[in-house]
Amino acid sequence: MKTVVFNPDDCADVDFSERMRHPAGGDSGGGMWLSDTEPAFIDVDALRKGRLARLRAWMVKAGYGAVVLFDPYNQRYATGSRNMFGYFLRNSTRYFFVPAQGPIILFEYPQTYHVTMVLDTVDEARPSRLVWSSVSNRDEETADAFAAEIADLLRQHGGGSTKIGLDRCAHLHAVALQKQGCVVQDCQGEILAVRAVKTPEEIRCLQVSMAGSEAAVASVRDAIRPGVSENELFAIMYQEVIRQGGEFIETRLLSSGQRTNPWFNEAGGRKVRPGELVALDTDTIGCYGYYSDFSRTFRCGPGRPSDEQKFLYRMAYEQVQHNIELIKPGMAFREIAEKAWKIPDRFVEQRYTSVMHGVGMHGETPFIAHAMDYDTYGREGHLLPGMVVSVESYIGEKGGREGVKLEDEVLITETGTELLSRFPYEDALLGREI
Repeated sequence: MKTVVFNPDDCADVDFSERMRHPAGGDSGGGMWLSDTEPAFIDVDALRKGRLARLRAWMVKAGYGAVVLFDPYNQRYATGSRNMFGYFLRNSTRYFFVPAQGPIILFEYPQTYHVTMVLDTVDEARPSRLVWSSVSNRDEETADAFAAEIADLLRQHGGGSTKIGLDRCAHLHAVALQKQGCVVQDCQGEILAVRAVKTPEEIRCLQVSMAGSEAAVASVRDAIRPGVSENELFAIMYQEVIRQGGEFIETRLLSSGQRTNPWFNEAGGRKVRPGELVALDTDTIGCYGYYSDFSRTFRCGPGRPSDEQKFLYRMAYEQVQHNIELIKPGMAFREIAEKAWKIPDRFVEQRYTSVMHGVGMHGETPFIAHAMDYDTYGREGHLLPGMVVSVESYIGEKGGREGVKLEDEVLITETGTELLSRFPYEDALLGREI
């Protein structure tokens, strides 16, 4: 069984200082940009069709005649379509009708049909029935018209099935569909399970996304100095994410000094002081719409790390490495929880919420909880080849001065694992000074 654990030599072919050379991009050393809309080194046709085929295979097996997708992540997974992504995360006015077989129909925001109709995965665009209905306080008026149109499409293209899946919508719309004779099912969890195993093209996208995020973290590391603010460092990271072709960062998890303990303080105006730790979590919807999720902790100079800083860092490093070494295809989630690194008592109360979690277009399934939390947060299942997980650690004592956040992203293969995040660890904090 092959398990890949961090070794400085693993990064020999990645130039983090220049932030432009990475083997994931198919570049041999001359420098390259990751911001092309459709990079030549990814087969975008195979990407879109492969995802749609997985979705439709599940629909047939589960007996769905169709699904209606409101969630922009699911829309992108099924069709490759992206339109005003952040806006539609909070506005359920754009939706897709996706039958198990037959035409995929987009119900689009006015005047934006041209954005998506270039895709061969979308057969038709119609005006959305739900545009601005909530803003205009007309949801009750629009729900019936929405449901009548969807039910008619289901009768035409559902292959005789009345079962329809909804990933996200208002209660009014679900009730209206039921009145039309549809058997309505919340399918969000089922779709996430479909998405958990990645196609080869998705894995390539994840590699490219990681390369862009690593470039962003390199730029932050270079900018750490006394007097720089957390907000300034976060802006540097965000700028590099966008420059590399990424899209947005889901959180603002970048903190310094005393604000690294406990974890989850978001970036603010605090200025970094000499000798303090700076910790971050990328949480980035990166290049090509795929998530990259790894964490690193740095130290602001001058001087050398304190013994306490090195101890915290080594504990976090040991936790990540131990848990990566556990990973094997076919392994049960509960077994991972039971065999995971034992957190010292002084750090248990402020432990990170998971041992590891899935990665795809965002943080996804599976969520593998600690053994002590399993009855509350855990679920049964097994790791499968093609899944990607981020392995987490936060080490910080309640009331302590600082804490350390580390995390790496790992692909599960047929024979073991492949490390996707290869940003180097800090030799000084690991006690590797020469």
